[in-house]
Amino acid sequence: MTRSPFHLVEYSPWPFTGSMGALFMTVGSASWFHGHTPSLLVLGLFLTVITVIQWWRDVIREATFQGHHTSSVSKGLRWGMILFITSEVLFFFAFFWAYFHSSLAPVTDLGSCWPPTGIYPLNPFQVPLLNTAVLLGSGVTVTWAHHSLMESNRNNSILGLFSTCSLGIYFTYLQAGEYMEASFTIADGIYGSTFFVATGFHGLHVLVGTTFLLVCLGRALSYQFSSGHHFGFEAAAWYWHFVDVVWLFLYVSIYWWGS
Repeated sequence: MTRSPFHLVEYSPWPFTGSMGALFMTVGSASWFHGHTPSLLVLGLFLTVITVIQWWRDVIREATFQGHHTSSVSKGLRWGMILFITSEVLFFFAFFWAYFHSSLAPVTDLGSCWPPTGIYPLNPFQVPLLNTAVLLGSGVTVTWAHHSLMESNRNNSILGLFSTCSLGIYFTYLQAGEYMEASFTIADGIYGSTFFVATGFHGLHVLVGTTFLLVCLGRALSYQFSSGHHFGFEAAAWYWHFVDVVWLFLYVSIYWWGS
């Protein structure tokens, strides 16, 4: 019997615990928004965090220490990441559709103008422009880290990863301050809804991407990457570039044109 180039994973509880964590977070969030205690939300967050840590541990173990990620498996993982990013493109496409549907032909309820009457949008040449520079800079540093890794330059790769994570955290800090100082909220009609949903989900993706890169930084420090074995970092870099591109569309359409 020949050895299969593919890896069949062992039975795992993490898909179940992850789905339950997502369910509890969704129901708990809705319950919390209606004035109830956030206990179900906290339980969902706890389950999700534990699932992510343990599942990531298992995948790292399979790839780095057990050698299960053959060339065929790695090819499948690459296609999986490509399809996932494609689904994310369609996810944000829906938000842009909603935004342009309302802004290109504003109804009389909005004052027949965009931004709607009574809405004072953020200045696109202040914090949003700084955030654009921060994300573009992070795209440069993550590319530097990737090329350094392929050239077996471990020190530069770690420095590039650290710089990217720092810039991602700084972006989140700036966006949180921007939200606190905004003169409108998510409850302020279609403008508030589309603005905060689109930019908020992008902010969530920045948090996920930063976490992804922090894990890669920890793996790099633990000598788990080499010039020929680093798909975990490659996937994180793809995801980060996707986050960068989405922000450019958000800045041009919502912050600059929409103001």
